[in-house]
Amino acid sequence: MRHGKKFNHLGRTASHRKAMLSNMACSLIEHKRINTTVAKAKALRAYAEPLLTKAKTDSTHSRRVVFSYLQNKEAVTELFREVAPKIANRPGGYTRIIRTGYRLGDNAEMCMIELVDFNELYSNEKTKKNTRRSRRGGGASTAEATESNETVENATEVTETEAKAEDTKSEDKADDAEAKEEK
Repeated sequence: MRHGKKFNHLGRTASHRKAMLSNMACSLIEHKRINTTVAKAKALRAYAEPLLTKAKTDSTHSRRVVFSYLQNKEAVTELFREVAPKIANRPGGYTRIIRTGYRLGDNAEMCMIELVDFNELYSNEKTKKNTRRSRRGGGASTAEATESNETVENATEVTETEAKAEDTKSEDKADDAEAKEEK
């Protein structure tokens, strides 16, 4: 009976569950997002978020406590070096679970669990957008558009000088024609 047991056992023994959650937490820290089932993601969130909170204080004690859970030096180093400074101001809720549908083989509900601060699409930081000033042209990028504008300006300067040269030539020819008619 599971009276009063609040966490999901995930159909595994305690040692297997601990090893699986440890490996999943290391993968989440390393890759910033992983795909898994919803049940495993919820168990992982309960496992990983206290570790992320512990990583906010960079001390030998907190590193040893986190290492006792993860058993992976590279993951601990990345957690304290890259992840912890980004989540320093956040008071909790470091992970996000996004449901992605159902698995083809056994129809298990799948999801993507990710670290919130490492998703550029949902970040609150405002990025400067490069807006185009003209409505001409199809799909040229801003760098290509400026280069093409410079080329167009150069081309118009060349055509203006050519037009002036042609005007002077035509004026000279007209003068020559008038002089011949007078004779």
